[in-house]
Parts: sequence; C-alpha cells; structure tokens
Amino acid sequence: MLEISNIEVSGLRSAIVSCRNAMRVDMADLSSSDEFEKGLFRARRLVRSSCLGDGGARCHDNFLTGIVVCFDMKYTQYITKQMQRYHWFQYVSSSSLMHRITKMDFGKCVNEWVSGNVVDHMKGLVAEYNRFVADGVSEHDFVRRGGDVVKARTHGDVLYCQFMRIISDCPMGTELFVHVVTNYKQLQTMYNQRKHHKLREDWGAFCRFVEKLPYAKDLIICDIEK
Repeated sequence: MLEISNIEVSGLRSAIVSCRNAMRVDMADLSSSDEFEKGLFRARRLVRSSCLGDGGARCHDNFLTGIVVCFDMKYTQYITKQMQRYHWFQYVSSSSLMHRITKMDFGKCVNEWVSGNVVDHMKGLVAEYNRFVADGVSEHDFVRRGGDVVKARTHGDVLYCQFMRIISDCPMGTELFVHVVTNYKQLQTMYNQRKHHKLREDWGAFCRFVEKLPYAKDLIICDIEK
C-alpha cells in the first residue's frame, strides 16, 4: 500500500496573507497575526467560490500554488502513470528499477497482492543474472530471447537478454520510493479526482495524507456542502 512520510509544508502563511493582494495598495506585513486571520477568511471564500465556479471563478484560489508540500512516498508501479499525469506533482528523485532491479530482494520489495510464484520467478531471474555477472558465460549456458531459447554468445548479449527478461517480467506490484514536491492547488485537484478511485488502498492512503495537512478542510478538500 502507498505510504507517505517526511512531510514538509512551506509558504502557507505568506500564501494566505497574499490572497488579499488584489484589494491592497501597499504590501502586507507577513508577520501580522491580524493580516493572517483576514487572509484566512478571504482564502476560505476564494476556495469555496472556485469550487462552486461562482461567476466563472475557477482560478480565484490560485494562491494555493504558493503552499508547497514535499514528502517521501513509497508506491507501486501500477499507480505511477496516474500520478505522473499531474503537471505540478514532480518527482524530485526516485529509486530506479534500471539501476537496482538486479539487486532487489523480490521477497521484500513487492506488495501483498503479488503472488508467490511471481516472486519466486523474479528471484530466479535475478539469481541467474548475477551468476552470469560473477561467472561469465560458458558454452553450456542458454538464454531466452523473446519466445526462443538460444545458446549463449557474448557475455554482453547474455546479460542484455537476461536483464530484459527481468525488467519485462517485473510485476506491477513492485514498490519503489520517491521524493515529491507539489502544492495545495494540485493536491486539491488530485484529492477530488481520486477520493472515490477503485484503487482504494493506495489512493485512499493518499487522500488521508491530504486530509491531515494544515487547513486542508478549508483549502483543499473544498467541502461545498458546508
């Protein structure tokens, strides 16, 4: 299941105070508690107005882009494409199948839905690859290329064929980790699009993370019935 940790939120105070800038003639004092309270009152109204689409006001809560959220996330392969469709949900740096798949323990790096025979299959492929790396290629070694079993040729060809088998058979339930940077406006979109998604364990964990962020109920969840 998706897990999120090491959460950092920055820019919240300045973004909330600045949401009143359209009505000012002078810059605000960001340290003023009065300015923050006035900003928070307006921020709630702008978010509500944007969610309702009052008067075409779909972007009046653009100040939310100034509230930046960074976190570490453990995730499975099948959710990757859904995550990466969001423009302001940026992968800062992630673990890599390309670099580490032949070092991964498939008894530990997959979720509970991956069947035991798939885990055993991946362990076997990785062990065979590492044997080729350590021992080289003998005239008795065979490799699978596509649907054919062929006799080993060069050491590089064997490693390539074996690596392609590993990366191609890698289950979608394999778990990686990534450091992400995003903002409240993007999280608002993601939350409302994914809160009823069929991947309820993964997107459910993501939505619970969003719900616990500071002022999430007022600025992200946008409960227009209240």
